[in-house]
Amino acid sequence: MSETPTLGFIGLGVMGSGMCANVASKHNAPVYAFDMVATALEAACHAGAVRADSVAEVAAKADIICLSLPGGAQVSAVCAEIASVARISTTVIDLSTTSVAEARTIAGKLAEKNMAFADAPVARTRQAAIEGKLSIMVGAPDDLFARIEPVLCYMGSDVTHCGDVGCGQVVKLINNTLNFVHVLILAEMMVTGERAGVDGQRLLEAVSKGSGDSFILRNHGFKAMVPRDFPEKSFPPEYVLKDIGYSIELAKDMGVKPELSELTQKYYELAVENGLGGRYFPAVIELIEKGITPKGEA
Repeated sequence: MSETPTLGFIGLGVMGSGMCANVASKHNAPVYAFDMVATALEAACHAGAVRADSVAEVAAKADIICLSLPGGAQVSAVCAEIASVARISTTVIDLSTTSVAEARTIAGKLAEKNMAFADAPVARTRQAAIEGKLSIMVGAPDDLFARIEPVLCYMGSDVTHCGDVGCGQVVKLINNTLNFVHVLILAEMMVTGERAGVDGQRLLEAVSKGSGDSFILRNHGFKAMVPRDFPEKSFPPEYVLKDIGYSIELAKDMGVKPELSELTQKYYELAVENGLGGRYFPAVIELIEKGITPKGEA
């Protein structure tokens, strides 16, 4: 590998577009980008990336390839294509959220081709991706982490080495599940407080000054749940269900009964069933307002 590696970036969606733009603008060597959506690829090229017409082209030209894809099935398929084309010693950094088992299986398959793999799922918002201020949780051997950390720092203000392959996904799934559960209890308490006569904005302002303060309250609460503003093309209930499904699978594999996680899963299933699909997931507060619960009580 050259002293300054050539990079690749595959997947230019809601998070990937901002991450790729940061990599392309900060890295002192070519960054080959690919996405099946033409407008997303054009935007990446405008930010400084070099256009690639396929996964295979990225794999043939890049020393380190970053992925930002919808889930484990897509990551597995793309990595299989990379493995059939890329050079020995190519490194794949998966910034997507997958199951822990999928991450470790993919790493094993790439290792058979003498390729390296790190799972590095990201947290925080789309705006954080644009600003290069993501939290990135990394699963990789120590030597690999040392090599890829500079690339990850293009995208994240907090890059945490969580352990060997798969450990990044462990931490990300725990982070997201805490997020999803917290939004539910915040929704329940907000509706309670509002019906008891406290304005939602004032309620959260007061709670934020005490021990009930949290990232969820300050971001999802103030910005989305108080104004009841749940736009599309943000993080919808369908994404929640993907991630919490991975989390439940992990808990069961570890011998833990994920009862609270499974209850939370049922609420977000109801959100999709009741017309909230595609909208920003804190919209689950609308279920609470309507008295819709997993037991069908109203």
